[in-house]
Formats: sequence, C-alpha cells, structure tokens
Amino acid sequence: MKKLKFAFAIHNHQPIGNFEHVFESAYTGCYLPFLEILKKHPHFKISVHFSGILLEWISDHHPETLDKIRALVEKGQVEMMTGGYYEPILPAIPDCDKIGQIQKLSQFIQEEFNTNPVGMWLAERVWEPHLPKPISEAGVKYTIVDDSHFKYSGLSEEELLGYFVTEELGHSLNLFSSSKFLRYSVPFKEPAETIKYFRKIASEDGNNLIVYGDDGEKFGVWPETYKHCYKDRWIERFFGEIEKNRDWIEMIHLKDALEILPPKGRVYLPTASYHEMNQWSLPPKAFQEYEEFEHILKDQNLYERFGIFVRGGLWRNFLAKYPEANNMHKKMLQISEKIRNVKSPKKDEIEKAKDELWKGQCNCPFWHGVFGGLYLPHLRSAIYKHLIEAEKIIDKLDHPKRNWIDHQVLDFDKNGQDELLVHTPVFGLYFSLSSGGSLFELDFKPKSLNLLDTLTRREEGYHKKLWELKEKSEAQESDQVASIHDLVLTKEEGLEKYLTYDWYRRGSLIDHFLGEHTKLEDFSRCQYSEQGDFVNRPYLHKIEKVKSGLNVTLYRDGFVWINDKRVPVTVAKKILLRPDSSELDISYLIINNHIHRVNLWFGVEFNFATFSGDDRKRFYCVEDRQAKGKALATAANAGKASDFGITDDHLKLDINFKLDQPCQLWHFPIYTVSLSEEGFEKVYQSSVLFPNWKLSLEPQETWEIKIINKIADL
Repeated sequence: MKKLKFAFAIHNHQPIGNFEHVFESAYTGCYLPFLEILKKHPHFKISVHFSGILLEWISDHHPETLDKIRALVEKGQVEMMTGGYYEPILPAIPDCDKIGQIQKLSQFIQEEFNTNPVGMWLAERVWEPHLPKPISEAGVKYTIVDDSHFKYSGLSEEELLGYFVTEELGHSLNLFSSSKFLRYSVPFKEPAETIKYFRKIASEDGNNLIVYGDDGEKFGVWPETYKHCYKDRWIERFFGEIEKNRDWIEMIHLKDALEILPPKGRVYLPTASYHEMNQWSLPPKAFQEYEEFEHILKDQNLYERFGIFVRGGLWRNFLAKYPEANNMHKKMLQISEKIRNVKSPKKDEIEKAKDELWKGQCNCPFWHGVFGGLYLPHLRSAIYKHLIEAEKIIDKLDHPKRNWIDHQVLDFDKNGQDELLVHTPVFGLYFSLSSGGSLFELDFKPKSLNLLDTLTRREEGYHKKLWELKEKSEAQESDQVASIHDLVLTKEEGLEKYLTYDWYRRGSLIDHFLGEHTKLEDFSRCQYSEQGDFVNRPYLHKIEKVKSGLNVTLYRDGFVWINDKRVPVTVAKKILLRPDSSELDISYLIINNHIHRVNLWFGVEFNFATFSGDDRKRFYCVEDRQAKGKALATAANAGKASDFGITDDHLKLDINFKLDQPCQLWHFPIYTVSLSEEGFEKVYQSSVLFPNWKLSLEPQETWEIKIINKIADL
C-alpha cells in the first residue's frame, strides 16, 4: 500500500495594539473551538505557533487555555514552534534583535509548556538568503516557507515532498515547503478533495512528506469561516477523514520529520514571501500590470506552467512604497542602535527598553495588502508608543539631568538627504530639510504619542476595482438587481468619493500659497492650484543655542506665481524649543522680494492624528476653549480665529494654538480608502488645521506672525 507522511502546521497571531474585542472574538470564534475539536481527535497531530503577543493575552485573560495546550503537548499531539516573540519581519530588524526575540519566545515555551521548540514560524514567510545564520544562532533547526519559494529556485512540485537544507556562511537551517494545494483547499474544499490529492502523491516507501502551513485565523476569523468550520463542521470532517485513513496517512510533527527522513538536498532560495505579498509590495502601476499579465497567462492556459516565473516585488518595497512605514522602520533601527550603544550599569532598564523596542517591531502596520495593516491608525500608534517608550528609557540613562536638549542633522530616512531631529524630555521633532522644512514626526513623550502619525492619501493598485464596482452597481441598479458579492466588497456606499490623492506627504508646518479662487473643498481634496514652490522643495536651516533652549530656523528663498509672473518671496519659520516646556514657539516671516506690491494668500498646514473623526469626545475648539466644537470629521471654514485647537477627552490631550493676530481658519479630516478582510473601507487618519491669511506686501516688506502651540495633558 502506498503511504504518505502529513505535517499540519498553523500560526496564530494578533498584532500589538489590536482592540481587546478583536482578541476576544478571535479567541472565542477560532483559537478555542479549534483546540477543543483537536482534543477530540487524538490521532491528528499539529505543529503550532502562537506569537508571544497572543500567548501573553491568553495567559492574562484565559490562563486555563494554556493548561489545555500544555496537556496536548504532553500527550505528544502538539508540537510548539517558536518565532520572533512580537512577530517581526525578520529581515527588517537587526540580527541581535532577531536572535533576542526568538530566544524570548523559546524561553516562554520552555517555561510554560516544558518543551524546547526545534522549529520556528517565519512571519509572513518573508525569506532572505542571510536568515539561516541568525536563526540557527538562536537555536532553531527548521522553518517553513511556501512551495513557491522553492519553485523560484527551479524546483518542481514533485521534488518538494520532503525538506531541504540551506546555509549562510556555514550556518545550516532545514526548510520545509508548505503546499499551495493545501493552503488553497484547507478549509475551502471538501476534505475528500485532499484525500484524493494525497493518494496521487503517496509512495511505496511512505517517505513522501507533504506540509500544510498557514494562518490559524482561517479557521474562524476570516469572513464566513466560523460557520463553515464549526457550524458546518468542516474541521470535524477533515480531522475525521485523516484519522479514518491513518493506515496510509501518517501524521507527523515537523521536528520528528527531521529525525526520520533525510533531507532532499541542499537549496538556496531567493528573496520571497507568499505570492500575494509579492504583488502587494508593488507600486500601483506595476501592481495593475502584474495583475493584467497574470490574466493574460490564465486566459491562454499558460499560467499553471509558467506562472511561477511571474514574480512581484519583495517585502522591503513597502518601505519605498509607503514613507510612513519607512518612518517607523528607520525610527526602530535608530532606537535599536541607541540601546546597543547606551553606557549604563542599569541592566534592568536596558532590558525594559529592549522589550519596548521589540514590541515596536511587530510587523503588521509596516505593510498593507488585503488586510488593513499600515492603514489602521491604532496599529501604527501602538508601534510609535512602544518605540517612544524605549527611547524615553534610554534618554533617561543618557541624560540623568532633567533638562536637556539634543539635535542631529543626519539622513534619518535613508533617502540620501538630511533631516533635522530635535529631542527634549517632552518632544521629538523630525524636520524634512529637503521637503518644505516640514515636520513629519512630532512625538509628545508624556503620552508616548506621535501626533503626526497620519497617512498620505495615495493611489493603490486595487482602487480601480472600486470604480469598476460603482459602474457595475449602477448598471445593476437600472435593472433592479442586487448583488450579494458587491455588498461584501464595500463596507459603505459612495466610497469612490473619497478617492482623492495627495501630491505631498501629510505633516505639519507645511507652507502653502493659494490661488485667489481656492475653495476649502478643493484644498481639502488636494485639487487646487498651489502658487508657491515651498511645499516640497528644500529649505535651509540654522540652529542656535539660546539661554532658554534651542532656536531652529528653516528658510527658503522661493517663488510664488501671481497670474503669469513669478514673484520672489522668502519664507522663514523659527521654532523655539525649551527643554522642560510643552510649548512650541513658532514665528513666521514672509518677505516680498519683488519690486512691486504683491497680494499673497498664505497658510500653514498642521495635521494631528487622533483615532476617530466622529467620536464626540474628540473635537475642535475655536475661540471658546470651554465650548465643545465640531467633530473632527467636519470640514468647515471656522472664520476668524486667534485661539483654536483640538481636544481629545479620551487621550486627555489638548492641542492649542494662540496667534498674535487672527487668521482665517479652515479645518477638515483626512480619510483614506483601503482594503480590509471585509472589503473596501474608509479610514480616518487625521484632522487638518489650516490657519491662513490674505496679505498685501510692498516691495521688501516683511509680514510676521507669532504662534504658540501648546500641547498639554488634561
């Protein structure tokens, strides 16, 4: 009788910063019922990975479940796999952090479940050729990647019924191949389909091994899967079918496969992740062309044979595609370096900082595909929270005295151009010298918040599907036919109205000169005429230490187009920072360098990121600080104002501006449109405060405005 070895591996994870109700829902609708069914099928063996984040949550909220897992481990039914404790993309973090995170989870598993993990789950199966060295140095013997990784190296389906060995600088690592057939059939096809496939690949010697490795959330969290897996009993039926055929299907743990089977050979894999991730990392035009080419191959029945040679980008492309992801990543690298270089005998504090750093390496908000990821403010905010917490610990070790102020001019974001970073015990300010002298990060350290944690509205490769859906819906509406499929695709109607794109990165201290007919609606949609060349062009800088703190001056001699004339104008902005103050003293100078009088419409854009535009505990305040103003989702011309801001009663945060002369105040929200598991959705990212002034300046005349921006705990 032909026989087959079958290894079943799943990965369970929830990101840092996810909502409590999401954890609980995933637990009750997926993780717990899966374990309960598994217990009833003692012959069904699995290798399982829980991220450290999820294990900690289970320990805190449902500790009895750890006992259930431990019992399954002791029975030999469950093999525990390790990984990066806080689920980082391993190639994206320093080697010392790779090793530290893996060892932290391995230690937790050993202490909690009395077993030493042999293998690990590789987050998002993001593979790069240098990984064997740090992974093996962390004490790991194997990991799992997709079969496509191997096929990119020229191996065929038939050659993947086992495992391979790879190495880096002499450090070996065993690699198992996760079957695409199984990933797409479990739990979406009838169990009989899997049995039929297994019969095809079984062998006389019984040494062929097939591996399933994928997300555990497929069994209850993904849309429609709870009903399918539990109410319709798919898991019960699948486990039952495997057990019924155990005379020729031998379930095996991956660690045991290493002992029983010899490797198929040596292999060197290229950079890769799963197929979809490779496409998601592409910029919009390439994303669409990639999709189009795939369709061409499928239409010509060529995809099955040649599709493996159609590869997208690599995970690191997300850091080029999304400056906001790159911002978090480079901040993480900088703080990791600070921790490595700190000189202090306080080892416990350094370990605390290291753990906060590792929390800030959780991968989920660093990328975006069919899941919200980067587009979800609460996930990004959690990354910044932990990175800032780590930085605060190191700052206290580096600066024992309370009052201090540091500045650096360096290429922070690794774009080949310098940024200016200024730190105090209260603030972290990050200025782009090459793009408008704008502020792209504003850390308010008492709250461990980046107040500029917003997202630029940009085209996504899948946005065209929303327009296609609208056209399709209109055609159906005329025939009075409803489409259930279309209802699933969007979480609300009219999302195409929010498909507007910014031509500059959202931030603060962004200097605009508007055309005389500019309307609030056009400006808010970034569909207006910018008359100046200041928004995203280089600024010079000057830094001056003064008795009270540090003066940062950013200035540019540029031009403003008035009708068909290019008028020379200087913009200079000065920011005074005091070490112990939560106030930013800002002053602007506008100088008319033309030989004639000019009329200018000048404004300064400030973005502030909170978590909701509709929550009435978050609102604008204009003039009357005691009165609750409009919700942050509101777009409005608030009229003349010299005292205004944003209040967030949830965060107990007050952001206030006081001007020495009134402005015309506009405010409006920034919404993005992105894909999630449930379809297209709009997401509130930030609110814009835009004080603006209409000026008439004589030749060489200077106009000045003083602004005090105070950020305070309530």
